[in-house]
Amino acid sequence: MRALLEGQDDLSVVGEASDAHSAMQLVAALRPDVVLMDLNLGAGPGGAEATARLRALPQAPQILVLTTYDTEADISSAIDAGASGYLLKDAPPEDLFRAIRGTARGETILAPAVAARLMRRSGPLLTEREVEILGLLATGGSNREIARSLFVSEATVKSHLSHIYTKLEVDTRAAAVARAIEQRVIRPPS
Repeated sequence: MRALLEGQDDLSVVGEASDAHSAMQLVAALRPDVVLMDLNLGAGPGGAEATARLRALPQAPQILVLTTYDTEADISSAIDAGASGYLLKDAPPEDLFRAIRGTARGETILAPAVAARLMRRSGPLLTEREVEILGLLATGGSNREIARSLFVSEATVKSHLSHIYTKLEVDTRAAAVARAIEQRVIRPPS
């Protein structure tokens, strides 16, 4: 990342931190204009917490989240913490450069997929596949039955269930079905 950024005449990397504590110290000492923040910082506070702490500093830097995490919960927590932008790590280098420059100017920068999620934020953003899985869950389908029905692996079903639980803020199959029915994501089984 350093080599990529320093290949630009108007960008320079003034420091690197691997955790929230180090980031706070570096920002206080180096006073960068923009901080690129990952959401996964290992042990200790995560990127959203680090963002909130950095934004609370006097003469706070602008924060551009650069991460692989694109769930609505991750996006919301970063934006709510004060991030000026949210970009995914698979963005082309030119998009990254534009995002850093825009963030430095005080612009709000969002990856297209992130912007789309925020625009539809009225309720939990569930994919069509997740809604399909919830419907099969409501009829009492096991992971194996759902996997067979959808021609996917049981591991894929488990992964979708994990995302569903996070989005609906529940931790059981029954609670997921109840919440989905309550929010009119699916219809009650007949």
